Amino acid sequence: MKRFVFFVKVIFLIGNLGFSQDNFIIQNKHKSDKIKFQLINNLIIVPVEINGVTLSFLLDTGVSKPIIFNYLNVSDTLKIKNTESIFLRGLGEGESVEALKSSNNILKIGDAIKLNQELYAIYDANLNLAPKLGFPVHGIIGNDIFKDLIVEINYSKKYLKLTEPEAYRYKKCNSCETFNLEFHNSKPYIDTEITIKNKQIPVKLLIDSGGSDALWLFVNDSLGIKSSNKFFNDFLGHGLSGSIYGKRSKIDALHLKSLVLENANVAYPDSTSVLYARMVKDRNGSLAGNVLRRFNWVFDYKNAIATLKKNAYFKEPFSYNKSGIELAHDGFRFVKEVDDRILREKVGISNNDAAMNNIKVVSDMHYKMSLKPAYLIVELRKNSPAERAGLLINDVLISINNKPSHQFSLQQITEEFYEDSGKRIRLKVDRNGKELTFSFNLEDPY
Repeated sequence: MKRFVFFVKVIFLIGNLGFSQDNFIIQNKHKSDKIKFQLINNLIIVPVEINGVTLSFLLDTGVSKPIIFNYLNVSDTLKIKNTESIFLRGLGEGESVEALKSSNNILKIGDAIKLNQELYAIYDANLNLAPKLGFPVHGIIGNDIFKDLIVEINYSKKYLKLTEPEAYRYKKCNSCETFNLEFHNSKPYIDTEITIKNKQIPVKLLIDSGGSDALWLFVNDSLGIKSSNKFFNDFLGHGLSGSIYGKRSKIDALHLKSLVLENANVAYPDSTSVLYARMVKDRNGSLAGNVLRRFNWVFDYKNAIATLKKNAYFKEPFSYNKSGIELAHDGFRFVKEVDDRILREKVGISNNDAAMNNIKVVSDMHYKMSLKPAYLIVELRKNSPAERAGLLINDVLISINNKPSHQFSLQQITEEFYEDSGKRIRLKVDRNGKELTFSFNLEDPY
């Protein structure tokens, strides 16, 4: 299946906040629990219960403390208490954002529970991941789980396994590789190597499961870390402090010891957007979801090691969005549909009849108005096939290749834009109440 880059990335640089004295424990005799997750745009979405309310959280190794996006006043439902206002700073060129810091919260993931959890509620409505993912995401969680438990991430079978360190037993694995972890502000880094223009370069990378790109590198001319002549400028995502732009290209190879990914995607963010991220000594970038998902991982923060083994995604080629369109879920719109229930009653069609393709002629059709998801063009790459065809930001997608857009998830539609170059795409859109049709061919962006 084609994979693509999620264009929203939120990285929280909270740093030096301290830890609660309480730890996560597993409430069963095995001291271990397995939790299924959803993998959406290379991102792990896991169910988390806070103060008795089950929510969907992004699992992000790049965040220190749990974050709740309070655009729906979730904190009222969660009965969040003991709050104080603070300001957080992250990626992007904008200002810090205000958040409420709360303590004494009960947090559960499967059978793992912590009774005194600090978390942060952010009220900025722009920090809402749901429209960009097409899936409800209420917050982000990271270090508090990883520091207390051994965390296995099985990307291929889509589950987490959480185990108390004293109960974990390593299995012999000749095909695995193990890296030492280095921590800065509670975030994990590894030393590895990349190849650019046939030169092998040592790099220190943040392990960032909260980003869906493959690899971010910070330009460093003295080390030879810079884009090749084949690149394109693009919107890279939203940080906590604003939008992030930069160049996208490819590198010759990413070396995770004996495990080598060739012709990997890379983004070079503008230096002003990652000023705070570059404050970590010798950091050269981030290793994100489109690389991480190609392996199954065991994170052992107590012993400061991470073990990885390639999985079924390992050999999938790296690709880019060949349309230039970035979509977001934008609420719902009314769609006129044939009322299948009334139609069946009127002409006496049974489910078996329909399965046998019996044809009934009906002159008096009955319709119903249904609320269906609306998908909005929110970013449009300059000089892309979609822009040249005449599409605009804020166009609402009605159909793709003559099929109603509401029949697809946001991820399914976006996957169409990662198909082979030359594929014809036909889009019908609503522009200020007027239906317009555009066609273009997918093409490599660089």
